[in-house]
Amino acid sequence: MIRKIQPKDKKQWEKLYKGYADFYKVEMSNKILQTVWNWLCDKKHEVNGVVYEVDGNIVGFAHYRRMPRPLRGQDIGFLDDLFVDPKYRGQKIGEKLIHKMKEISKAKGWDLMRWITRDDNVRAKSLYDRVAEKTNWDVYELK
Repeated sequence: MIRKIQPKDKKQWEKLYKGYADFYKVEMSNKILQTVWNWLCDKKHEVNGVVYEVDGNIVGFAHYRRMPRPLRGQDIGFLDDLFVDPKYRGQKIGEKLIHKMKEISKAKGWDLMRWITRDDNVRAKSLYDRVAEKTNWDVYELK
C-alpha cells in the first residue's frame, strides 16, 4: 500500500534512507537524517514523501517536490529519491511508486515528473526505460 509518509515511520524510514545512501556511496549522518525527516514532516516544506507499506513495514519510499520549468512557464514535479528495500525488489514496488508519482503530478497540475539516476544504476534504469521516456539531457554540477 502506498501512502503519505507519517511521523510513526521515522525509524523504518531512517533504515531505508541509510540503505539508499549506502547504495549511492554517500556518507550519512544523524544531522542529515534529521534535516530530511524534518522537511518531510513539515507541511510547508517543498519536499514531500510517500512510502510503500507491506504488513506494517515500510519497504520503499519516494521523495518529490515541485520544480519550476521557466522555459515553459510552468511547474513540473521532481523525483529526488526512490528506493526499495533490496529484500522486496522484483515485486514491482518501484514501478508502483513511480505510477503514484504520475498520479501526484497530474493532481498538482504538473505536466511531467522528472528525475535523474546514476549511469551505472542498471537495474533501476531497466524499470525507468519501461515506464518513462529517457531524455537527451546531460547533468552538470558546479561546486
